[in-house]
Amino acid sequence: MFNSQLINDLSSKINDIIKNSPLQEVEKNINALIRGAFTKMELVSREEFDVQAEVLRKAREQLANLEEKLSTLEAELKQKQ
Repeated sequence: MFNSQLINDLSSKINDIIKNSPLQEVEKNINALIRGAFTKMELVSREEFDVQAEVLRKAREQLANLEEKLSTLEAELKQKQ
């Protein structure tokens, strides 16, 4: 869903800060909190966005072709009547 590299970088920096501290459990909680926040934002990776944009482009192209065919068939039907 979302590129976890950003989450991992944030987690790593936080881990470095509290490495020798008694707050080892905090790192796990912060990581879970960050993941939860990103999940609630419903973010997608650039790759997934690009794939969906291409799917949409193809669907629009197919729709345009079908609309053109429908217009042609409707014109033919009117001529036959």
